[in-house]
Amino acid sequence: MKEARIVNESRRSFLKFGITAGTGLTLGIYFPSLVAQQVMAGPGEAGDTIMGDAPFEPNAFVRIGSDNTVTVIVKHVEFGQGTYTGLPTLVADELDAAWSQIRVEAAPANAKLYNNLLWGEMQGTGGSSAMANSFEQMRKAGAAARSMLVSAAAQRWNVDSADIRVKAGVVMHEAAGKRATFGELALLAAAQPAPTEVKLKFPKDFVFIGKHVPRTDSRTKTLGTATFTQDIKLPGMLTALVAHPPRFGGKVKSFDATKAKAINGVTNVVAIPSGVAVLAQDFWSAKKGRDALTVQWNESEAFKLGSIDIMAEYHRLAQQPGLIAHEQGDAEKAMAQSVKTLMANYEFPYLAHATMEPMNCVVRLDSRSCEIWNGEQIQTPDQIAVAAVLGLKPEQVKINMLYAGGSFGRRANPNADYLIEAALIAKAINGKAPVKLVWTREDDTQSGYYRPMYYHTLKAGLDANGKLISWQHRIVGQSIIAGTMFEGALIKDGIDATSVEGASDLPYSIPNMKVDLHSPMMGVPVQWWRAVGHTHTAFSTETFVDELASLAGKDPVAFRRELLSNHPRHRRVLELAAEKAGWGLPLAKGRGRGIAVHKSFNSYVAEVAEVTVKANGAFSVDRVVIAVDCGIPVNPDVIRAQMEGGMGYGLSAALSGAITLKDGVVEQSNFHDYTVLRINQMPEVDVHIVESTEAPTGVGEPGVPPIAPAVANALFAVTGQPFHSLPLQNPHAKTMVA
Repeated sequence: MKEARIVNESRRSFLKFGITAGTGLTLGIYFPSLVAQQVMAGPGEAGDTIMGDAPFEPNAFVRIGSDNTVTVIVKHVEFGQGTYTGLPTLVADELDAAWSQIRVEAAPANAKLYNNLLWGEMQGTGGSSAMANSFEQMRKAGAAARSMLVSAAAQRWNVDSADIRVKAGVVMHEAAGKRATFGELALLAAAQPAPTEVKLKFPKDFVFIGKHVPRTDSRTKTLGTATFTQDIKLPGMLTALVAHPPRFGGKVKSFDATKAKAINGVTNVVAIPSGVAVLAQDFWSAKKGRDALTVQWNESEAFKLGSIDIMAEYHRLAQQPGLIAHEQGDAEKAMAQSVKTLMANYEFPYLAHATMEPMNCVVRLDSRSCEIWNGEQIQTPDQIAVAAVLGLKPEQVKINMLYAGGSFGRRANPNADYLIEAALIAKAINGKAPVKLVWTREDDTQSGYYRPMYYHTLKAGLDANGKLISWQHRIVGQSIIAGTMFEGALIKDGIDATSVEGASDLPYSIPNMKVDLHSPMMGVPVQWWRAVGHTHTAFSTETFVDELASLAGKDPVAFRRELLSNHPRHRRVLELAAEKAGWGLPLAKGRGRGIAVHKSFNSYVAEVAEVTVKANGAFSVDRVVIAVDCGIPVNPDVIRAQMEGGMGYGLSAALSGAITLKDGVVEQSNFHDYTVLRINQMPEVDVHIVESTEAPTGVGEPGVPPIAPAVANALFAVTGQPFHSLPLQNPHAKTMVA
């Protein structure tokens, strides 16, 4: 796929419709589903529609009503990262609409119209790809609508379309003194032929792109009127909770539902492959019913190892060569010739996603179709998975995408775990009522999916001048891709690309380098977690680089700058963050700075952390300076928010995030023992965005990886002690840092 880029004045100014060669942008009238209209109108308003006269719909992404509203149909879920603002910004700019006209509607599940252009014919949100894959597509959609409105005005006024201007939602011909709103032209515009070519703006002419615009979702979320899954109420709907086995791989041996059925409000108790479901007229009745269940579990095939046992096995594997993920030069020979060498081992725990809104969905089932409402992240794989367990075709599974209260990857489960549960529960009661499945936080913390545990070993060598000449990096950890539908694309020669990303493509100029991987099979369910493999590779590589700089007697920023001679965008964010943080300026005793730079999802981020270390080894993170290069900054406020939020999410894991197992049972259950960052722990944050004309790239995840190594490096600067494990703990302190 050719990388989408802004067209500058030295290049052609006309772009044919199409995202890739030979692929046209789908045009024609698109009629939103009745269900989408119902949900946007509000739960329980079945039969109501949101439009009066037939709207002008030049393509699958834009609808202009006679009431002068411009509705942008967004194909990516909004779970706080700003898609409902960023993507409409692109349409509004090329359409020359007024921002006050813009409305947003969630796209239905339809991969032919709404596929993620970086994934092929698959609809979904992930990998910080929403802006990157939609940048030209949404601009062209807006430009097409504008072109047809102009054609309509030219026809009505009998003037040359070249003499017509559009500004802030008004089409005008100044010489003739003619003006019309989009709404006034909508009917006539719908009769115009769709353009085969559109002219996109030069960056100098942008009105909204790169500027401040209010978020489209702020008002409804603030007022509590935004529609999340928990807000959906369908006639006769039942709420379901599932009793899961205490150990992964356990199965239901038998159960006694007598006491559960005695709970007022409980209607059904049914067995499904993953456990026993209790259905009731409300959540609390279902919860009490589940608590009253008596279940005997068959644990003959259950996973029974603890975290200590798993890590011991990883240590053993790390003594042996793994599959080669990247190799250049001769790392072993160069190591033998090194004047100074350094070795380090790193340990990383399992991590929970800990979304504010735990997993949930609503399913309505009949003999011919299944309809789902949820904060949907990967429509196409979920349609396929649900259809398979119900004996339907994927197109018979209708998904209505709602707001989601966070995901961090959890809702994009390759196995569609909670969706399949809900579908099977509805099937077990023969579809007699819609089912709302609710996972409590304890359910997701103890029976969900996790960022894998990892173990790294690194060794490097310096020559007599302190130059880094050899680098060996071994990674041990579960594959999140093996056994999923993504295996063919993301596992090559046994290497899970997500396990080694950020390590196998290290930007530093090291002539001799080797990265290898072990991917042991374990019974703990794992999947991607915000920033995926970069969450552990950035920590090991960036803290190791700081230790190497110390060994070489060089400043950490200067040492990195030398190694990044061939990577100007890395260097730019490194230097910007250091400059804005006052790198090199003296700090009070007990205070220190640390820096880390990392590229993920094609965005470049450097972070400087300032810490204060107390006499007992506890510390605070006082300030974080972030520099980000994500190409054209479409929505600077959204970018800042995502950098702040991503950093906070990564800092939370760095300070206290850990899922541990004992005899195969997860020991944590809720926020009291899987703690997340509190507001009083949030440091002061300064975000600096690099001006760029490169194509926009992701911002949802790239703020996460650099924070843990930046904090560890700041602690190293103060204490002289390296930190090789997460969550961070002073090796001389008796308590976890806070």
